[in-house]
Amino acid sequence: MSYLRLEKAVMTNLQESLRREFLRTNRSGAYSSSTLVDCNTRKYHGLLVVPVPELDDENHVLLSSLDCTVIQHGAEFNLGLHKYQGNIFSPNGHKYIREFDATIVPTTTYRVGGVVLKKEVIFQHYEDCILIRYTLVEAHSATTLRFRPFLAFRSVRQFTHENATASREYSQVDNGIKTCMYAGYPDLFMQFSKKNEFIFRPDWYRGIEYPKEQERGYASNEDLYVPGYFEMPIKKGESIVFSASTSQIKTSTLMALFDKEVAQRVPRDNFYHCLVTAAHQFHNRQPNNDRYLLAGYPWFKSRARDTFIALPGLTLSIGERDYFELVMKTAEKGLREFMKGKPLTVKIYEIEQPDVPLWAVWAIQQYAKEAGRDECFKRYGKLLQDIIRYIIDGGHPNLRLDENGLLYSNGRDRAVTWMNSTANGRPVVPRSGYIVEFNALWYNALKFCASMAAERGDAEGAAGLEQRADLAKRSFVDTFVNEYGYLLDYVDGNMMDWSVRPNMIFAVALDYSPLSQEQMKSVVDICTRELLTPKGLRSLSPKSGGYNPIYVGPQTQRDYAYHQGTAWPWLGGFYMEACLKLYKRSRLSFIERQLVGYEDEMDYHAIGTISELFDGNPPFNGRGAMSFAMNVAEILRTLKLMDKYSYQK
Repeated sequence: MSYLRLEKAVMTNLQESLRREFLRTNRSGAYSSSTLVDCNTRKYHGLLVVPVPELDDENHVLLSSLDCTVIQHGAEFNLGLHKYQGNIFSPNGHKYIREFDATIVPTTTYRVGGVVLKKEVIFQHYEDCILIRYTLVEAHSATTLRFRPFLAFRSVRQFTHENATASREYSQVDNGIKTCMYAGYPDLFMQFSKKNEFIFRPDWYRGIEYPKEQERGYASNEDLYVPGYFEMPIKKGESIVFSASTSQIKTSTLMALFDKEVAQRVPRDNFYHCLVTAAHQFHNRQPNNDRYLLAGYPWFKSRARDTFIALPGLTLSIGERDYFELVMKTAEKGLREFMKGKPLTVKIYEIEQPDVPLWAVWAIQQYAKEAGRDECFKRYGKLLQDIIRYIIDGGHPNLRLDENGLLYSNGRDRAVTWMNSTANGRPVVPRSGYIVEFNALWYNALKFCASMAAERGDAEGAAGLEQRADLAKRSFVDTFVNEYGYLLDYVDGNMMDWSVRPNMIFAVALDYSPLSQEQMKSVVDICTRELLTPKGLRSLSPKSGGYNPIYVGPQTQRDYAYHQGTAWPWLGGFYMEACLKLYKRSRLSFIERQLVGYEDEMDYHAIGTISELFDGNPPFNGRGAMSFAMNVAEILRTLKLMDKYSYQK
């Protein structure tokens, strides 16, 4: 029995199949994504979506979709599916689907009368090339396949509409054509492994609608250009490979290339392997060999805070220390450039956020556990020292070390924490002053660096850091611990935020905590009672004012819900770490039950990965981006922690 296999009843029910999406990436920024029935429901969906750096910093949909038609005895059966205005679906090809299996590569099996056609889709690693293999499994008479490409040539943030500017020109290439709708775009090469006939019949398909954009309060329809169609016969048992690429391919190699790419894939035959595959999808290698982690798909780029939070889980937890080092090399370059006030030469966004250096220390701390402290110091000792000195010397424009040993950051007018939603140019949650996780991270950083210094024989340096840590610890308890047993979220002068939020969990989960054992247990208990869901911790307790747990509607409505009650799996990772830290093996069964809530997602929203966030109330629907790096990372890190505690006596 396949782990990711969906039967006909699910696939032919559009209420079920349209909510399920699939993502394929090439690890260089390009991707392919749609619903399981190949009906695009987002403007971000497309069969070939690639970066076009000559135009801008966005991805662009070149090939939106490819409709396949089975022809027998003059009868045509179109396997495609599009949604048009007026809630019209056409041509309803989903009704021919018999099953979908994504264990190795996404495979859809269609049955049309006596014809059984299998379609497998794969994205070539590090190339802007999507490959589709069609295999005629059964047929009792002569069969012809017709392929109709739907072209967009637009940014993922825009729509295309019928116009006279779009070029209709095309050129014949080896077993296919190349075309380009607008100046500045790369050529799109559409080729087959088999000789075929291309019939030039240009037309615009008007009023195609994307319901996910409607839900999000955006414009939702566009027109797509179809230059014509390809046609070729196929015999029983024969396979044909289609490629769509920004460069020409030698078509005689397509069959072997498809097999080679399949052989490199990790089967998604269990929860862990699904997460490993999802982790690899966030990899991003640029032409200059810089390595990044994308924060998520389909619209996120590489963000500094997300990079450092996700890096240990996406690499160290799955035994890929080498990729940690590659990403950290690029990230360190950007961090040093920022700390020295130089222009960034790396493509990492939001590196100016004040907690980024603190998360960098945390990521390196996780590296030390895997590689050993000697190796960690050899690679990152100087960076750790420079970060601590940078903060102590007040180098950051929005991170001040006060006399009480705590870090102060101004977030009244501009969001400075991970809770970064804004409305009307102002933070929805204006966290400012002494922010709880900033100072938990600071105490942890001081203690970690002090221990590293002591091990290297730097007694004076270690003593100085320990002294600062002791001061920070006393001030942390005085500032954040309240009489109700939880931590204030932030304190700014006379302003104290009494909202019950998940940011206090870091003061327990981090290796070095400024809290006593009793205080840590109290924080975990309150998080369990008021914030815990099957999909992570809520961003706000239902008992606190402003609770808004359902992330739906227009942009402004969603902005006000983003951090006001929605649930985040990555926060759940730190919560589970806190539980294991306090209660050891006695909480393993509890953690296992928590992980069931994430495994349920493997075949529900985006197949094999974890959505960005979830509603804070039942049924805890997945929302936002279809795949989110920090969520995948923290679940992987939790699985690794469970192994560690399972072997402890």
